[in-house]
Amino acid sequence: MICVTDIAYVRLRAPDLEQMETFLHEFGLETVERSDSILHARGRDPRPFVHVTEKGEAGFIGLGFYAETLDDLEKLASEVGLPVEANDAPGGGKILRMVDPDGFRVEVVAGFARPEARSLQRRLVHNDAEAHPRKGDALRVGAGPSQVKRLGHAVINVTDFRASEAWYKERLGFVTSDEIQIAPDAPIGAFMRCDRGAIHVDHHTLFLVGTGKPGFNHAAFEVEHMDDLMVGHQHLLEKGRRHEWGVGRHFLGSQIFDYWRDPWGHAVEHWTDGDLFNNETPPNVRTFDELIANQWGPSAPPTMGA
Repeated sequence: MICVTDIAYVRLRAPDLEQMETFLHEFGLETVERSDSILHARGRDPRPFVHVTEKGEAGFIGLGFYAETLDDLEKLASEVGLPVEANDAPGGGKILRMVDPDGFRVEVVAGFARPEARSLQRRLVHNDAEAHPRKGDALRVGAGPSQVKRLGHAVINVTDFRASEAWYKERLGFVTSDEIQIAPDAPIGAFMRCDRGAIHVDHHTLFLVGTGKPGFNHAAFEVEHMDDLMVGHQHLLEKGRRHEWGVGRHFLGSQIFDYWRDPWGHAVEHWTDGDLFNNETPPNVRTFDELIANQWGPSAPPTMGA
């Protein structure tokens, strides 16, 4: 078994790449490459891309993850009996293509070329009630889209939670941060993180929800800080985009969140300030009420996850 190091990208389908490109720019991503059939977009981090749109009927295709080395990729390929291929996406490298129990495409990549990091345009120094690092200067946030750093996690609805959980853990090395139970010994899902030993990682990289009907729930993109998230919120409102949920702070994972819908209804999230766990953090069992709870902010709408 290998352990992937992070989520790489979400792969969607939409009938109009120009409309998707416009939305992604307003959301805070930058075009890497666009053809008549496919669009790749990236964030600030030195990663080739974080969002892929193939032209076609709107829907969810799958997810990409990073293997730490080409040797890890070859090891996984040997275990699952599938070939490692040359990757023709931006950044190149090698790719292993699998299909999960619900037919979603799962790709693992390694050996790609890293682009230069995008410069940060909205670097702010914040004072609070106890610490005052900003002295003699006024804070000016500036208007415009949020500055998306990277894709942080994805949530997918699955037919059989235990079957999908086993599949992703056995192949990609995920470990549980919080399992969600609707009653004792009645699990419906789990927040799972990458297993990087003593290295602290995001509370979750993948959340599987056993709804009985497979589908895309949302993809979550990290932004610089709360000011950056709020400026992006205002920018998307001014562009007339569909707001779904937020702004608030989750209970599980602790992120400040803000959810939007792209032109075809795919839910995408801006988030910042999430929890970081490592191998000293034991798995927890949580209730459904804790899953949907906020520390502050509006309650989840009934359309969230649909």
